[in-house]
Amino acid sequence: MEILGIIFTLLVAVEHVYIMLLEMLFSTSKTTQRTFGLTEDFLKNPRVKTLFANQGLYNGFLAAGLLWGTVFAPASYNTSIQLFFLACVIIAAVFGAITSNKGILIKQGLPAMIAIVFVLLSM
Repeated sequence: MEILGIIFTLLVAVEHVYIMLLEMLFSTSKTTQRTFGLTEDFLKNPRVKTLFANQGLYNGFLAAGLLWGTVFAPASYNTSIQLFFLACVIIAAVFGAITSNKGILIKQGLPAMIAIVFVLLSM
């Protein structure tokens, strides 16, 4: 179970690094347009670019916390750190599903929920 917890937690971290890159560095790309269902003109708006960069930074923090808890934290703290950041991802996914797009709950929330189950089972 521990290996599955690590794999799924790292999968969630990689997903959030990907989202961070889309939002911060490639905000007007075709991939970003397709991923978020937004037009190039909308994404080129300086205010939108700023909001996207800010949102990307938060996704980067989630990824960093998950990586810290999985790879770098002392063994006595790693499970607590993983659970905290996975819970943050789940809360963000629920909020995103309510306010933006229901698909967020499946795309971002479900992998985090699976990870949290495996992390809890490995305790």
